[in-house]
Amino acid sequence: MSLSWRNRVSAFLSPYRVELVRLQRHVKPGQAERQMAACERADEGTTWGATLVQLKRMLPAETGADIHILLSNHFVRYAVIPPQSKIETPAELQTYAAFQMQEIYGERAAEWELSISSWDPATGAVCAAVERSFLQELEELAASQRMKLKYVEPYFTSVFDHWHGSFDNGRTWFALIETGRLCLALLEGGAWLRILNQRILEDVEEELLVALEREALLFSAPAGTAGQVRLFAPEHPDLTLPEGSGWQIVPLEDKARPAPAHYPFNDVIQAATPDA
Repeated sequence: MSLSWRNRVSAFLSPYRVELVRLQRHVKPGQAERQMAACERADEGTTWGATLVQLKRMLPAETGADIHILLSNHFVRYAVIPPQSKIETPAELQTYAAFQMQEIYGERAAEWELSISSWDPATGAVCAAVERSFLQELEELAASQRMKLKYVEPYFTSVFDHWHGSFDNGRTWFALIETGRLCLALLEGGAWLRILNQRILEDVEEELLVALEREALLFSAPAGTAGQVRLFAPEHPDLTLPEGSGWQIVPLEDKARPAPAHYPFNDVIQAATPDA
């Protein structure tokens, strides 16, 4: 094996499946080595226990590789952090974000690790939270495999970072759909106004439309007049909204800007859906 590059493993983790991509320098993304396996139902005491078990089974035997983790939105909680002109230091911002998360989610937020986007006192920021114990388990697993955990990234914010350059400066609806989960955000002038992260219980099309109409009403956009929603839903490539609904889907992925190689596969296996 050539020593001129460092092997990199990227993993997408969800309650339903684990997807692993091994990337090498000078190898095209479409030629990356891929694996995918369903998570078995297991009483691990957490929503992510079975996922960790499956990840450990799939990690390569080699040592010294970097590992990057992309987390399903089932494992992440989001909130918009409102503008606050008096915030002056990173410590004050962290305290302010922790307070906002606790106001929304209650005492359980104290057990979460927070990550905050670029802060602007005039437009605020968005905060993502993951259970601290989950992150610790990931670090311990990487260390046990003699791998280097480079970063853990929420799926929703990763998709936003990849495609937000194509958004206009007006009011923008942005949605990400994965197995059993819908994330929907509203931005205006580059500022986050709202983030919704909810389970999909039955029909994807119907639940997306209901969420759009409800959120539009909350922000004074009359039902049926709100326009386009920028969507990334690799598991639902033919998803449309009813004619006459007032909404039009604009797919984010195209030939000019395809999805990164480590994003979830289009050909998703039919994994059993956990009850939680």
